[in-house]
Amino acid sequence: MHCWNCGKKIPDTAKVCRFHSQARASIMLEFARYCVNLAALCAAGSAAGAEQPADKIFRQGVILTMDSQNRTVQAVAIRGNRIVRVGSDVEVSEQAGPKTTVVDLQGKAMLPGFYAAHDHFPSAGIEALYEVDLNSPPIGTIQTLDDLLKTLRERAARTPKGGWIIGHGYDDTLLREGRHPTRYDLDKASTDHPIWITHSSGHLGAANSRALEIAGVTKDTVVTLGVIRKELATGEPNGVFEECCGLVARHTPDHSLEQRLEAIRWCDQHYLSHGVTTTVIAHGSERSIKDLKQGLDRGLLHLRVVSMLSNPELGTKNVLATKLPIERIHVTAAKLMSDGSIQGYTGYLSTPYYRPPSGKAGYCGYARYSRQHLVDLVKKYHRAGYQIAIHANGDAAIDDVLFAYGEAQRELPRPDARHRIEHCQMARDDQLARMKELGVTPSFFVGHVFYWGDRHQNIFLGPERAARISPLRSALSCGLHLTLHNDTPVTPVDPLLLVWAAVNRLTRDGKVLGPQQRISVAEALRAVTIDAAWQNFEEERKGSIEPGKLADFVVLDENPLTVEPRRLKDIIVLETVVDGETVYRK
Repeated sequence: MHCWNCGKKIPDTAKVCRFHSQARASIMLEFARYCVNLAALCAAGSAAGAEQPADKIFRQGVILTMDSQNRTVQAVAIRGNRIVRVGSDVEVSEQAGPKTTVVDLQGKAMLPGFYAAHDHFPSAGIEALYEVDLNSPPIGTIQTLDDLLKTLRERAARTPKGGWIIGHGYDDTLLREGRHPTRYDLDKASTDHPIWITHSSGHLGAANSRALEIAGVTKDTVVTLGVIRKELATGEPNGVFEECCGLVARHTPDHSLEQRLEAIRWCDQHYLSHGVTTTVIAHGSERSIKDLKQGLDRGLLHLRVVSMLSNPELGTKNVLATKLPIERIHVTAAKLMSDGSIQGYTGYLSTPYYRPPSGKAGYCGYARYSRQHLVDLVKKYHRAGYQIAIHANGDAAIDDVLFAYGEAQRELPRPDARHRIEHCQMARDDQLARMKELGVTPSFFVGHVFYWGDRHQNIFLGPERAARISPLRSALSCGLHLTLHNDTPVTPVDPLLLVWAAVNRLTRDGKVLGPQQRISVAEALRAVTIDAAWQNFEEERKGSIEPGKLADFVVLDENPLTVEPRRLKDIIVLETVVDGETVYRK
């Protein structure tokens, strides 16, 4: 007899090993039954395909299936929300009946719907609807501290006295002054309103004096993680926080349910306009899952959602008790964080930053947990049967994560656990080889090459290390499944820009950064379709255009395989299809 969750040998009278609760085992068993039933339905659908007419046929297209052979076909037939046949126009036309709807693609390209492989949906909607955009080009317009303060003053002028002003996206390295705004800068925008703004990385933030007062942060405040930056002369906090932003952020007003649902609606349409049909949420919570379910019930959510949970032991039982429709909202991994942000100087490197912060020679950043504490956390979730996803940017952080995964597998081997490393910016070749040994899968924030590549080269990492950020070619050479992500709202959701970045590795200044790490268009497309489905245990129902899979597609105005590579990001999404129905059309 073996444990349902981990496969560990146990007495015949037992149902689970001593590390697993009965509730968790029941959940896993129910999911296994679902998969068996789904496979049976798909097999039955394929067998019956020749006998029953299709509901809809897409034909005369250039359909990139993303199947194991990377086949290109002309047509696809669907019945209900499933694909029943793919092939030539002649072959698929055999599925047509008197009531079949035929869609002429007119030579346009069709692909499986894109995955947003790691983001924070629907935070982009929260920011767009309720916060002040402080991004610099190419995302926003802020170029100086004066620009930033002017924008905050404008918001303060239409906000009742005492109301919070929340902003996001400022980047000290893109401001002409080359520094973070302090409390004294922000006081110039308003002293009547508490102000809290977050850095583009999401790992730092700045508060004005009123916000510090409300948060109760003084020169005597002590933190166990991160840094409250202080004035050298007085020891008073200067308003800038790194890796401890919650000290202030937890005092900002919460959004109502209706506001959160409106953010879901806004985000849903925005993602669909970029061809995304599945979003993978990092740091999900019990409340966010319930909001998504309500958004689905109200017809506001058309995307499929895969959500990690930040505190699985707290939320899983209540979340799964809501009987989520697994094809639409799927709860998967336990999410942890090992370090911070390289562009925020909080990523954990094995050798010092190229240009370390002033007065910090030899500075390498820092870990969020001791190695032993990370091992303890990983073992806990590994024993409980979870897939685990850990944020790790610096190579020292990746060392810690791989050590923890190795210790967990040594104690309790779990084949095909598909544990993940998120962002994985500075993975070395030896670390990629170790990922392959452990069955670990990386999700790369390859947009860094474009958005921060020049600054990684000139400020944070230096030319040699910067050329290796997001080492895609090395990862594929090791035989790893990998995915690409925008980490929205850190950068706007845009899978085609990720494909462009992976293929060209161009920075904002137009330089090629690490040409040896470029990958092909086909490889990049797989990283936002079928390999993303695989990474989330969904390859049997998503990610490619094959019989039995869900009818989720994106239609493009040009074929990514034949367009000039530097124009990949300019390809236009014409239509997005979920469950066989058009949910976005340009």
